[in-house]
Amino acid sequence: MNDLWPYLADAHRAGRPIVMYGMGNGADKILAVCEHYGIEVSDFFASDGFVRGHSFHGKTVLSFSEVCEKYGAENLIVLLSFASSRPEVLSLIESVAARCELYAPDVPVCGEELFDRVFYEAHRAEIAAARSLFADEESRRVYDGIIEYKLTGRIDVLRATESSPDTAYRDILHAERFAVAADLGAYNGDSIRELRAYAPTLTDVIAMESDRRNYRKLTEYAEALRASGDPLRLWAVNEGAWSEPTVLTFHDSGNRNSGVCKPAAANAASPLPSTADNKFFGKTVEVTVNALDNVVASTVGEGTRIDYIKYDVEGAECEALLGSRNVILRDSPALLVSAYHRSGDLFSLPMLLHELNPAYHLYLRRMAGIPAWDINLYAVV
Repeated sequence: MNDLWPYLADAHRAGRPIVMYGMGNGADKILAVCEHYGIEVSDFFASDGFVRGHSFHGKTVLSFSEVCEKYGAENLIVLLSFASSRPEVLSLIESVAARCELYAPDVPVCGEELFDRVFYEAHRAEIAAARSLFADEESRRVYDGIIEYKLTGRIDVLRATESSPDTAYRDILHAERFAVAADLGAYNGDSIRELRAYAPTLTDVIAMESDRRNYRKLTEYAEALRASGDPLRLWAVNEGAWSEPTVLTFHDSGNRNSGVCKPAAANAASPLPSTADNKFFGKTVEVTVNALDNVVASTVGEGTRIDYIKYDVEGAECEALLGSRNVILRDSPALLVSAYHRSGDLFSLPMLLHELNPAYHLYLRRMAGIPAWDINLYAVV
């Protein structure tokens, strides 16, 4: 497998124009890696019809037609810098890829470690160990495909790893058996709404959400349930999921950048800006975090069996799992753990789950979209 970044560096030295499709935080991260490798981005563009005369990093944003006219579509290397799972947007991306050489560089949502060839070689043994824990061949196929994508940036490789939520909820989790669930990183209740379509017997959901704006929407959802006479009891908790009760600094962005701040990487040569220094993360606030083991006792009651836990906590999955260890050992609930926020999640989270409860059978699936987000690790007994 070609390593994308050295390939781009060679292409730049050979005089090929490298342009970026999209702007914002994703573009900023990719630009930081390009700068680290000595790769110059010639221009930025948006899809035809979406250009409004704005600029980004001192360059006027062009339309796709304009960038093709300027450089020639056959000469371009396009770096996709935004994320989407919407079919119409994915279709636009595919139309650009049909005319140009296009890559979607993998940069982590959290942390400063890039999943490049150096990272892969340094963690080869752990990657292999985690792969051996998966319970079916499809999980191993998805795992291999995601790793190949992370190294190459090829969207055809990435899209071949997609599957449907139906497969996960019905065939792996068997959600129809759930009565009590916990949603860690509940956002505005969207994942609870999705779960209810597959879990008609659901009676209680503990919903932990630390972001103030998201929590307000979550409580509005809980109030609407009560007002309508819906039998579901939603226990909204304005705390982040962690390994113990404490107060942490939190990015107050209300989007994919919302999460616990991490200090700058010890390795000063890291190609990615630290979360502490990246201006796109916005202001920070202090938030209360807690272990799910404690929250269960203060909501549904200490002796209540938990059937299912979802973890999507923007890079704090390891700590949140450690904060659930008592429930995991006692009840062996079905788990959905997001495994895409940090470069090491693909191998560190399966190994942690196996350590916490060796009885679990582990599966890996990825939902539709670009880049490699919505990678879900499932654990069931």
